[in-house]
Amino acid sequence: MESLAHKHQHFLKKTNNQLFIILLLMVACFFTWSENVAITRGIKVVGRMGVMISSILVYQKIINYGSVNSLAYKNIFSPILYMAYLTLGFISFSWSTNPGFSALQWFMTFQSFVFAYFFVKSLKILDVYFEGHSIRLYHLLGNTVFVLQLVFVIGMWIAPDVFFRLTDGGEEARLGGTLMNPNELGMLAGVGCACLIFDLYRFKNKAWTIIKILVIMYALYMTGSRSSLIGILLIIFFHINQTKKKTLKFAIIGVVAAITPFAVYSIILKGGDQSRLEEVMSLTGRLPFWKALINEGLPREPLLGFGFMRIDYKEFFQSAHTYPGKMTHNTFMQVLMNLGFIGLTIVLFQVFFTLKSILSQPKETKLMLIGILIPIIINSFTEFGIFGESNYGILFYQIIIFSVTLKNSNYLTRLQKIVLKRKRPDLIEENSIL
Repeated sequence: MESLAHKHQHFLKKTNNQLFIILLLMVACFFTWSENVAITRGIKVVGRMGVMISSILVYQKIINYGSVNSLAYKNIFSPILYMAYLTLGFISFSWSTNPGFSALQWFMTFQSFVFAYFFVKSLKILDVYFEGHSIRLYHLLGNTVFVLQLVFVIGMWIAPDVFFRLTDGGEEARLGGTLMNPNELGMLAGVGCACLIFDLYRFKNKAWTIIKILVIMYALYMTGSRSSLIGILLIIFFHINQTKKKTLKFAIIGVVAAITPFAVYSIILKGGDQSRLEEVMSLTGRLPFWKALINEGLPREPLLGFGFMRIDYKEFFQSAHTYPGKMTHNTFMQVLMNLGFIGLTIVLFQVFFTLKSILSQPKETKLMLIGILIPIIINSFTEFGIFGESNYGILFYQIIIFSVTLKNSNYLTRLQKIVLKRKRPDLIEENSIL
């Protein structure tokens, strides 16, 4: 196995770098790097299209180098129901209250869907034909998050006007600025921590990984995101529960116990400010907004909704006692409003089968996927979420779907065997595939 790794070391290192770059670029394309609408749309649509094509090319390069497409499918209800959701969304253009907007959102969601498919497929092919390789999804995603969060941490000192967003009448400055919603940035930090924790398990030298996690945690704190803080605490306690080393477990519990009260008081309770506490209890106005949506908006289009990513006949929904909103700040409410009860039923079953599939995975994969899922699910209850307007939470969820769907097929066609004999005679010698 060592000789195999050494023989293909250059190819694997190059592939690792390529996968990291395209993942970094894909996630970066979700940010609003320019206030110019045309530039932003160009990055989000054209840029992501380029990265999507790159994911296909990287996959094809792996195939051409020394493998064949021998993957099969399992847990098929998860991807089938997701495709049913996308299909219904596509059909909804015909009744959407803004077909152009619906089409744009659908197209961007489909782009990330294709990217996730080929990205995960590349990793699965590597697992089969380059057994023992060191390329890991959690390492790629963790480093992607670290780089992006580092940009914001550096940016907050160099250009605070750009990287901070003033909220609550200018009383609170939250990391994110106009580039990214602070809550979405906080969710990204949670995903990064969930992934890098696995590097702590894997690497003997943990110092660099700890530094990365601390940078990400600092960025999360500066976002002031309550939901993300809850998510990261759940992730930490989830991993504490998994470890069998009592000393490590008590050490982590001690650190978390020391930090948590301060973090909760500052971020969730907003320093004890009574006026801010009332705002927190209403989820910053979300609860009355959701109530108005159900009582006033939903009865207008209960079965099929207002069209993909639309929540009213107008651009904004507003009740007499709520703020005007273009999205619901709850991914399941968003589906209910834009695709009605039919769409919500599809989505709920899709999530159920995805969760069921995750729990059936090998231990490391299961722990990793649950860790990634925790922050994006929590975010889904208060922000865009996994079925909301285009965001990287959707991409991460799509990666999860394909991670539990693709598997190696033990059957190779005669043509595939011939191709492998020509490309990879070492596999025949080791009798590892043929």
